[in-house]
Amino acid sequence: MNSVEGLVNQIQGLSTTASDVLSLQNLLKQADDSLHAESTRLLPFLDQLDPSKHSLGYLYFLEACTAGPVTKEQAGSYVLMIARFITSCIAEQIRLAPDKFITVCKRFKDQVLLLEEPLRGVAPMLTAIRKLQSSSEHLTALHPEFLLLCLLSRCYKAGLSILEEDVFEVDQPRDLFLFCYYGGMISIGKKWFRKALELLHNVVTAPMSTVNAIAVEAFKKYILVSLIHHGQRNLKNLCQPYIELANSYSNGKIADIETYVEANKDKFESDNNLGLVKQAVSSMYKRNIQRLTQTYLTLSLQDIANRVQLNSPKEAEMHVLQMIKDGEIYATINQKDGMVRFLEDPEQYKTCEMIEHIDSSIQRLMTLSKKLNGVDELMSCDPLYLLKAGRERQRFDFDDFDNVPQRFNI
Repeated sequence: MNSVEGLVNQIQGLSTTASDVLSLQNLLKQADDSLHAESTRLLPFLDQLDPSKHSLGYLYFLEACTAGPVTKEQAGSYVLMIARFITSCIAEQIRLAPDKFITVCKRFKDQVLLLEEPLRGVAPMLTAIRKLQSSSEHLTALHPEFLLLCLLSRCYKAGLSILEEDVFEVDQPRDLFLFCYYGGMISIGKKWFRKALELLHNVVTAPMSTVNAIAVEAFKKYILVSLIHHGQRNLKNLCQPYIELANSYSNGKIADIETYVEANKDKFESDNNLGLVKQAVSSMYKRNIQRLTQTYLTLSLQDIANRVQLNSPKEAEMHVLQMIKDGEIYATINQKDGMVRFLEDPEQYKTCEMIEHIDSSIQRLMTLSKKLNGVDELMSCDPLYLLKAGRERQRFDFDDFDNVPQRFNI
């Protein structure tokens, strides 16, 4: 224990300047095995360290303390301790030991789940992400953990805060898969189906050596959200019950799709997708109404109910009003005779708000284009990429590589 006391003294004395902290980092790396060997006795020493000043040393002690099995009673005190550390720690210090910080934060997530209180972890985990990130474009290993906590606590709004950020730097492919999958589920929860499609599409189209379980589950949800948002699917057959559901959907007959859903209810339920399936079935009414707008200028509510297979004109009116409110169709209803008049999109694309929106989109695309060009230049100079390209060269015609810069000898 004398060596541990000595290490505490060194942490207290070497946590001020950047050069001192680097020296401390080397000492802590050398002492890491000893700290783990003494893990059951380290807790009292944390009281001698201030997480807002001795962040790096505190992190090493905290990681060692929480390495073993944790009971529900211990989890309560650890959650408070780790949350306090995350809030007060110095970002520049914890970034010197990112793996340990990630490990501690993941244990924090496990402990709030053990306590069955995922909401307690949402705010601290978002703070942890901000302190670990090198920039807002950096996707860390904590992003999926944060989104999972948002999902389990139904705190969808907090999750949207990081889903709106552009990502250009990823530590591990699995982090991206889970980030997009959980993000897709949060977007579904908020009924932001366009965003959900974008995120789920990223999962199923990302390069992978073998089909993984995350991609399969994402594809199931992608099909269902495609039906809700577009009324169609766009990807190849990977999940047969979902493909057959999409085929039933395409014929526009409510009775057929309801029969299919009932016959495969157990499968959808075991995948935790039954609620989304029911939303897909419900969206068929909207899809059929939208088809009517392409053929008719006016229709009675009774005609709409008959053609869309609704039970009454009142149901038809409710669907039409909701679609008008959501901007999915443009129409007016004459309450006297029950006639619906379908209109053209009133947007003329010349208002100040629309011009600002278009300009903002153009600026964002220009920024993205510059970043992609920069990534392309970095890849063209990367030795590993060039080595692989050289190995692959034998499999293709020489002309396939005409666009490789002449200064590189492959």
